[in-house]
Parts: sequence; C-alpha cells; structure tokens
Amino acid sequence: MGTYADRFGRKKALTVSVVLMSVGSLMIALVPGYKAIGVAAPIVLLLARMLQGVSVGGEYGTSATYLSEIATSKHRGFYSSFQYVTLIMGQLISLGVLIVLQRIFLTEQQLHDWGWRIPFAIGALLGLTAFYLRRSLQESATFNDEQQPVKKRGTLKELTKHPKAVFTVIGLTLGGTVAFYTFTTYMLKFLVVTSHFSKTDATLISSLTLFVFMLLQPVFGSLSDRIGRKPLLIGFGILGSLTTIPILNTLGGTNSFWLAFGLIMTALIINSGYTSINAVVKAELFPAEIRALGVGFPYAIAVSLFGGTAEPLALSFKSAGHQQYYYYYVTVCILLGLVLYLMMKDTKKYSKIED
Repeated sequence: MGTYADRFGRKKALTVSVVLMSVGSLMIALVPGYKAIGVAAPIVLLLARMLQGVSVGGEYGTSATYLSEIATSKHRGFYSSFQYVTLIMGQLISLGVLIVLQRIFLTEQQLHDWGWRIPFAIGALLGLTAFYLRRSLQESATFNDEQQPVKKRGTLKELTKHPKAVFTVIGLTLGGTVAFYTFTTYMLKFLVVTSHFSKTDATLISSLTLFVFMLLQPVFGSLSDRIGRKPLLIGFGILGSLTTIPILNTLGGTNSFWLAFGLIMTALIINSGYTSINAVVKAELFPAEIRALGVGFPYAIAVSLFGGTAEPLALSFKSAGHQQYYYYYVTVCILLGLVLYLMMKDTKKYSKIED
C-alpha cells in the first residue's frame, strides 16, 4: 500500500484503503455462523480481518504522508495531529454504539449472540461515505511535483538507502504504540478483569477518557509547531517511564469511577506527547518518492511486534499470576524509546518535506 501511494498518489491509496475496510466489515457483518457453514465461517472471518489489516496498514502511512504534505511548515504538527483525532473518533463511535446497544436495545445475551454484527454493518455504511469524501480529495502538491520515474518510487530498494530513518521509525513507535494500546484498547478489559468494574462502567470510563484524549491531540500538535517535536517526545519518554507502573498498580486496586478516569486520563495526557506528532515526525524523515512506504512499512513492523501483542501479552502475564511483569514491560519499552528521542534530531528543524 505504501508503494502504491508513492507510485500512483496519496488520494488513490486512501480511496483503496477505505474500500478494503468497508468490504471487510461487510463480510464480518454478514458471514453465517459455524453451525450454518462449518469451517468456512472462520475462514471467511480470517480473510475479512486480513483485508482490514491491509486497509489499516496502508491507511496509516498514506494518511500520515498526506496530512504532512498538505500543511505548511508552520502548522504541520497541528494538521498531522488530526490523524489520531480521527483514529480516536473511530474508537469513540464504536464504543458509543456499544453503550447504546448495551443500555437501550439489547440484552447481554442478544449482544453476544448476534448484536455484535451491528457495529460492523454500520462501519461498512460509514465506509461508503468516506469513499465519497476521498474521491473529492485534492492530491498533494508534493506528490504531483515528484520528478523521479514511477518505477523508482516506493520501492524497497530505494528504502534501503535510508536505514537510519527506517530504524528511527521503529524505535520511535516502540514505546508510544505499547503505551497507546495499553491505555486505550487493553484498558477496557483491564478495568473489567483486574479492577472489577462492570462492562458498562468500563465502557463509559474508556469513552470519556478517549474523548478528552481526542481533543488534546491538536493542542499538542500545535505546541510542537512552536517548540519543536523533540521536547514533546522527551517529555512523553520521561513521564511515561516514571508513572506507568504506579498508575497501573493504583488502577488495578481501585473501584472508584472517577479515580480510574483520572489515572487513565493522566496516562493518556502523557501519551499525547507521542500520539499527536508521531505521524509528522515519521513523514519528515523521508523524501517524497518513498515517504508513504517509509512511514508505513517500519511502523507496521513495530506495531505488529509490540502494539498488536500488548493485550495478549498482558493477559498471559495475568493468567500466569504475574500481572506486574507487564507494567515493567511497558515501562522498558517507553525507556527504549526515550533513548532514541534523546539521540535523534528535531525533525521540525531538519524536515525533508518541502512547502
């Protein structure tokens, strides 16, 4: 998908990614259960999830590139922060649908039996709206001005000429993505399994914290345009390393709604130093001809190895009776990221994106 975006345009790649996501969501919404079609059911489900994986993998690098390229240098952090605004908005909408289904329309058994299909059907319909919007996008001037032959754009051979940038993206993503997955995706289960909140209360806490977190992204993005990207990353690295273990320890032992909200919110405010600017920092590391691939491919490696494994790793530690090991794991990942943040140049001053 990164290669496609670098060769044929950010607009086309963004359009393809949303179509793949819609098709995958529709397949999940409609696939019959195991009792009806046997082993074909999990096979279709797996294929649908793979389509969604390709979609998300292509979406991140391309959207980070597009948002960074259409903005002027003075407001690049602000505009690129909206990538996480929309990402979090998607999580909020899905949680909102879950809250409405839980509290108004369906019993827990109905939700378990067939109601889980409803959000995927809604997602497929929303994808059609996004498809219409993306068809009307204007291609970034940076891509239109690219002079390199199409065959040389977005190739792994060209990417190997930038090893430092590739490893910077992986290191940059390591701590941030583990922290983000821990305090967003995994937190819903943590509140239920460890803190013993009801599913309804856990969903509400997650929704409220995500909403505030979403609003903070442009604030931090705008701040990076004034003081640089590096101070925000270092702030996240230091504060995240110091607070993750005490926050998770306290959160695991409380049944207070507002204390849980405050603890998660504190962690997410700290994490905003990474989430708000990680897209623009990565885009500023690469020249235009390999920017979407350069941002998306190493990011996908890091997210697959560390972000995607965060929740199952946490649950495996808990089942083994060593849940606190996971707290130390998150802290070490953030510390490793901090080492990189201290060593790297501030991409705001050394950006490879031209106005």
